[in-house]
Amino acid sequence: MKIPRFWIVGLSAAALALSGTYLWREGIPSSVMKSAANPATARPVPVTAGVVKDQEFGISRVGLGTVQAYNTVTVKARVDGEVQKIAFREGQDVQVGDLIAQIDPRPYEAQLHQAEADKARDEALLANARLDLERYSKLVVKEFATRQSVDTQEALVAQYQAAIARDQAVIDNARVQLGYTTIVSPLAGRTGIRLIDQGNIVHASDSGGLVVVTQLAPIGLIFTLPQKYLPEIADAMRGGALVVSAYDQDDRIKLADGRLELIDNQIDQGTGSIRLKAIFQNLDGRLWPGQFVSARLLLGVRRGPVVPGSALQSGPNGSYAFVVRQDSTVETRSVRIAASRNGEALIESGLAAGETIVLDGHYKLRPGTRIAPVPSPAAPAKERTASTAQGRE
Repeated sequence: MKIPRFWIVGLSAAALALSGTYLWREGIPSSVMKSAANPATARPVPVTAGVVKDQEFGISRVGLGTVQAYNTVTVKARVDGEVQKIAFREGQDVQVGDLIAQIDPRPYEAQLHQAEADKARDEALLANARLDLERYSKLVVKEFATRQSVDTQEALVAQYQAAIARDQAVIDNARVQLGYTTIVSPLAGRTGIRLIDQGNIVHASDSGGLVVVTQLAPIGLIFTLPQKYLPEIADAMRGGALVVSAYDQDDRIKLADGRLELIDNQIDQGTGSIRLKAIFQNLDGRLWPGQFVSARLLLGVRRGPVVPGSALQSGPNGSYAFVVRQDSTVETRSVRIAASRNGEALIESGLAAGETIVLDGHYKLRPGTRIAPVPSPAAPAKERTASTAQGRE
């Protein structure tokens, strides 16, 4: 005979009711009932706790930038000829005026000598023309020469004077061309890879060069920031020079400190960002042209509550933190962040210096949960012992 299903359900409900009545009569331990009613009396949740510090905090804006050489020049030949000597090593530091290369100077020396000879010839002709002019001037007084002959001789003297001036210009140009055969560095910097070898024929019209010299100290950094920061940057610049720190791409290792040189004169409409330029002395050579770095512009320093970034959680209403009360239970507190950097945050409102907050172990916490602080793995041994004693109390 098959038992109806509703009978089975009814019998099960009756059994549960009888079991509950029995347990109620036998009595449930009060500690269990209280634990179920009040989560705060449950087993404490181990967490890492810390104290909100009151300290100075730098307000900075971070952008991605590219290192650029302060000056860069491609050394080229300005005259035609054979490269007789390469006087630099690749990667060598050079100063202004240091020899880079020597082009065969003999054709240009010959041109200079020819121009000097032409000038000497014209000077001799001028001296003779002046003597003739002096003779004609005396003869015209006694009417042994015509006035026309005197005028002609004066014109000849002027012609030779002009010829000498032209000869001098040719000499000056020949000397300049001869000077171009000695190629020197126009700036202090570092040479790159050699672009031509000794013995090659070079021309002034060549598109390439002999080598690229790059100035590394000082050096520039071009970086961008959103245009919304422009007013506060401009205000900060009125108070004096602003410090810019260059970090590696991971924003962990500081490479150098410099100063903000200028803000570009227009905003990029495509990206809505502004370009800024900073200058670094770069005496240790840690910045290199073309290097991508993280640029951190320091706008000022404020003092206030500072907490580790790990203490802050994100919720539907913004950031919050778990604050430890005197009875070792926690409560949630909405906070407003003024600025953050290097894993720390400056709190605008919501926390006060000296309050204890939870740094790690948030995922098990709810408002009213009892906690048991444990020492941080990075904490010193003395601090670890004190934290353990506090948890036992």
